[in-house]
Amino acid sequence: MSASAPAAAAAVTAASRRLELDPPETGAAVEIAEGVLWARLPLPFKGLPVINVYALDEGDGWTLVDTGLDWEAGRAALAALLAGPLAGRPVTRVILTHHHPDHIGQAGRLAATGAELLASRTAWLFGRMLTLDAQERPPEEAIRFRRRAGLDADQLAAFVAERPFNFADTVAPIPLGFRALAEGDRLAAGGRDWRVRIGQGHAPDHVTLWSEDGALMLAGDQILPAISPNIGVYPTEPEADPLTGFLDTCARFRALGEAGADPLVLPGHQRPFRGVGRRAGTLIEGHAQALTRIEAALAEAPRSAVGLFGAIYRRPIAAAETGLALAEAVAHCNYLWHSGRVSRSLSAEGAWLYALEEAA
Repeated sequence: MSASAPAAAAAVTAASRRLELDPPETGAAVEIAEGVLWARLPLPFKGLPVINVYALDEGDGWTLVDTGLDWEAGRAALAALLAGPLAGRPVTRVILTHHHPDHIGQAGRLAATGAELLASRTAWLFGRMLTLDAQERPPEEAIRFRRRAGLDADQLAAFVAERPFNFADTVAPIPLGFRALAEGDRLAAGGRDWRVRIGQGHAPDHVTLWSEDGALMLAGDQILPAISPNIGVYPTEPEADPLTGFLDTCARFRALGEAGADPLVLPGHQRPFRGVGRRAGTLIEGHAQALTRIEAALAEAPRSAVGLFGAIYRRPIAAAETGLALAEAVAHCNYLWHSGRVSRSLSAEGAWLYALEEAA
């Protein structure tokens, strides 16, 4: 049931004090709010070494929000979390914020022990589909996507020669049954009532949960405290415009903040923070500035998405970063193209070259 106003205020105050705690070691946990444990699981990524997961106390068991990647170190850390801080009580429900591997990776393993799986229908469909789509070599659609983004011949040849990342490499099989979450749904978990708010941009139909007492927001990767979540376009939908969805979501969250909603935000990465409305406004401004830099570069000459890396990122992009950087560059180009601010044409090499539209 929803907390009274005094109880909600006390929860907010207590949560604020807990922000001073050091982040937990992987496999350990700290109580970030009453009945809510904050834990971190390891990831094999240099720039993103851990993911946050949250355990909500249900008395005889736990609701776990996100699950980490299905790899040896992640499985060991989750086992330590279950046996230690979660006191051997079972995970009875798993809530997935979105379908990306670091969030959905071990969901199938927990479901096999009897946990109910809750996710948006899109997240479940994407996760289940991608685990079944194993490739030993990049498919033609993926090669064409990168060619049209502007990778040169040597970069394309290196891409073609390598076995691509397969979703199933780090995601356990997704179970057949699940419970769908949709915008406006109410959910009881951890002694609180939560409202489902669906975000877009980083992943389609990304679930966020806002406690009805105003104290907490489970944000996944929809909004992060110090970086923008990756807003990317991929070969599965090469002309998508996820940036519009992301900016629209940020505008909704900013409006909630301006209306007085100031929950403690529990993100999928980095530290919990306050000021969801302010942070959403900062993210909008950051992407607006990137779009302005793109247009300034295109005022000099037409360019491909890869040719716009310098304008977008203002730093060198390492080889290991190229995939995500390319996806986000295409997202920004698609945003400008769909909005009529740029046109595009194919180069002799098969890359889309973007050019500023002449003012009417």
